[in-house]
Amino acid sequence: MTPEFIISITQESINTILWISAPIVIVAMLVGLAISIIQAATQIQEMTLVFVPKMLAVFIGLAMFASFMLDTLARFTFTIFDLATHASLL
Repeated sequence: MTPEFIISITQESINTILWISAPIVIVAMLVGLAISIIQAATQIQEMTLVFVPKMLAVFIGLAMFASFMLDTLARFTFTIFDLATHASLL
């Protein structure tokens, strides 16, 4: 295993983590922004008003993006296993 090989695996790992987490983070951010705008307009500063809708949106986002996330993770796992198999054969 060369340092370049380890760096490429690390880069691919970070990219996969970003792709898997991005949909949920974006959903939570958009819902949080919308709730913050509503709170600023109405001057209601209740913390549960932010928490409950964001939690529901994240659960809905997980249900919507679960297949994409699982497919991406499975593809990455198979790639790592293939690389490990080829590296051990060399």
